[in-house]
Amino acid sequence: MATGSRSLRGPASRRAPQRRGLLAPADAFSRSLARGLRRSVAERATAVWLGDVDGWLLAVVAGLCAFGLVMVYSASEALGYAWFGNSSYFFQKQALYLGIGTVLLLGAARIDYHLWRKWAPGLAIASIGLLLLVLVPHLGQERLGARRWFYIGPVSLQPSALATLVSIVFFSGWLAKRGPAVRTWGVARNYAVLLTALLLLIILERDLGSAMVLAAASMVLLAIAGARKRALLVVAGGLLSLGYLAVRAEAYRSSRLNSFRDPFSDPLNTGFQSVQSLYALGSGGFKGVGLGNSVQKYQWLPEAHTDFIFAIIGEELGLIGTMAVIGAFFFLAWRGVRASMRAPDSFGAMLAGGITAWIGVQAFINMAAVTNVAPTTGITLPFISSGGSSLLATLLATGVLCNISAQGRRQGETRRAHHDRWRRDGGASHPRDGGRRRAAARGSER
Repeated sequence: MATGSRSLRGPASRRAPQRRGLLAPADAFSRSLARGLRRSVAERATAVWLGDVDGWLLAVVAGLCAFGLVMVYSASEALGYAWFGNSSYFFQKQALYLGIGTVLLLGAARIDYHLWRKWAPGLAIASIGLLLLVLVPHLGQERLGARRWFYIGPVSLQPSALATLVSIVFFSGWLAKRGPAVRTWGVARNYAVLLTALLLLIILERDLGSAMVLAAASMVLLAIAGARKRALLVVAGGLLSLGYLAVRAEAYRSSRLNSFRDPFSDPLNTGFQSVQSLYALGSGGFKGVGLGNSVQKYQWLPEAHTDFIFAIIGEELGLIGTMAVIGAFFFLAWRGVRASMRAPDSFGAMLAGGITAWIGVQAFINMAAVTNVAPTTGITLPFISSGGSSLLATLLATGVLCNISAQGRRQGETRRAHHDRWRRDGGASHPRDGGRRRAAARGSER
């Protein structure tokens, strides 16, 4: 029996390897096909086309940029003619930057936002290098007491604008990597140390406004990551202390703070810009004096086409125009928060939230300074003010936000479709569609 059993098992055992050998090519082919299908599905899941992008988000950004072009021309025509003999000089530069920024936006909308997480360390090192180089005499150019620009012919580059976007990307990946450990004191402490070192570099350039915007956006990132309330309060207190020391360290910052309290106490010196801005807003009234009819733009209001363009909007278009701009930024913030809440992962949620906070906080600080609700900080109004670096950085960030929004929406549709396949009543994924189908079914039964 033993021999018979061995003889019965022998041919089977000898034939089994032969069958596996015959089926091996088929198995290998099926496995490679499955891998290829999974890869193609993953690529389709991350590839974003123009039709996938949040149309409302693109519409509000396009509207702000187009409106900005009109207002840059209106606010700078007198200055452009006086300085360069060309009333459309600043308009042409802004249009060029807008064209480049549009390409960056569309390109960033197509790129999977997860790739930014891989690029973040290299981009962070490059940004720190630029922030250091701009402090070197004869490399970084000084203007109005601040050394924060590189000039290459007529083109200027402000490293702090690009560093803000890179910092949001880097800190989003840094926090997402730590996961639940974000709720510990050690992670909050290390985060505060890294952020403080970066803010000090920007403050050394005498760019306190950009430092304030980055600090606010970084606090939003830490809150989205899930840090404890006590840790948030401690980090916020440390940042406020750093801001107080920065103000006390420079005499011109203290004078700005004093003129903010009462700009009319020195209307021809420290309070001149704030006073002229309030004159512009006051003369505009409810409907404004009309597009192109501003008086303050004739070199009465300094930086009328950049930092204080909101005052020209109020003068020419009145309260209606200013409220429309504020409403557009609120709508943009809503779409950004929506993209953050629907992001596929924590990195996407923090990145979308940080970008939205950056644009929203910068717009708020700019409009607050123009209306004398806050001290003058020297930052631009996103998408509207004249300034190449700011426009390029915000449009690039908007492209990243579009990619996060599109992937989040696509993942939501996939989940709903998966849910519908298991529904017994064959209902639709959208509740409104489902209600219509159920009502139609009841009507047909009657």
